[in-house]
Amino acid sequence: MSRLRARVATVAGALLRRATRTPHPPQGEVRRILLAHHLLLGDTLLLAPLLAKLAARYPQADRVVLARPAVAPLFAGRPWGWRAEAFDTRDATLPARLRAEAGFDLAYALGDNRYAWLARAAGARWIVGFAADRPAWKNWMLDAAHEHAAAPMAWADMAAALAEGDPPPSYRRGDWPMPTAADFPRPAGDYAVLHVGASSPLKAWPTERWAALATALAARGLTIVWSAGRNEAALVAAADPDARWPRHCGDLDLPQLWRLIDGARLLVCPDTGVAHLGRVVGTPTVALFGPGSAQIHGAGAFWRDSPFVAATVEPFPCRDQDILFRRRIAWVRRCQRDTAACAAPRCMAAIGLDAVLDAAMHLLDAGAAR
Repeated sequence: MSRLRARVATVAGALLRRATRTPHPPQGEVRRILLAHHLLLGDTLLLAPLLAKLAARYPQADRVVLARPAVAPLFAGRPWGWRAEAFDTRDATLPARLRAEAGFDLAYALGDNRYAWLARAAGARWIVGFAADRPAWKNWMLDAAHEHAAAPMAWADMAAALAEGDPPPSYRRGDWPMPTAADFPRPAGDYAVLHVGASSPLKAWPTERWAALATALAARGLTIVWSAGRNEAALVAAADPDARWPRHCGDLDLPQLWRLIDGARLLVCPDTGVAHLGRVVGTPTVALFGPGSAQIHGAGAFWRDSPFVAATVEPFPCRDQDILFRRRIAWVRRCQRDTAACAAPRCMAAIGLDAVLDAAMHLLDAGAAR
């Protein structure tokens, strides 16, 4: 089914539900909760503190979170009791399927408020989200619109603040159960995963530094395992032209990638979804922040006890944009330029090999001590 037909069905369902029912805050027992979004891997994982907080506040509720089809299998272990519903934007049947389960007392729209419309079409009685999405029609289905934090805060912690109550306890390895994964070849002994791919070429770290980092970690006795997306094999080939070490370039699904990272002594990667996966898995992680903000997408309060280091140069002159999910927030400092506006990522080039290697050795030493 086309995205247009799916959107028409969602809008029609939302308008009908709004016209025939007066929204009101949940009264009495909250029986069902929905998290409506279409976030990428990283931002979906960053919902973890909100998942934990709502589970503690409404332990008896049936809790459903939407997730892209590739991401949904990561919820197989039902972290904090949540089950995932795979969400394809071309699927016009989703609102009816969710509504057939008796609707929702409470829903949250994350990232893009267009998904508040989906929540309403699915029968949500009260919808909470962040204010001031653009264009304004996206906000029409919100019943409670919250401003973003007035002071610097990790986005994961901001999302959790949408729900009432005390912040959740800090994350502990195993809080998100490991999903079942098909077998695949993994190295014997100690290894480090170097994930060189990213969502944008402007998050690419210089190839020669990846090569030098791999050599230094191998001297420490670690096998190097290269990781990248299916279309990023050339990045791995450039860093390891002699194919000295094993590589996975888009041949693993996300549960398998979880398994690979789980067995590693160390993960090094750009600021991308894999960095957030490393935190959820609990593997010591060095994340390289160039255009992105270590303040917004770093550990924050929820992952404050995790073995995670953000390698970045702060402040950086052209990390000067104040937009987060299309909202202007005064304290935000990040860069969302594309390659047409920025020919080369100077912010990534500014992250030195020594800084990354020092962070990696610190995490390895701390892991050995534990």
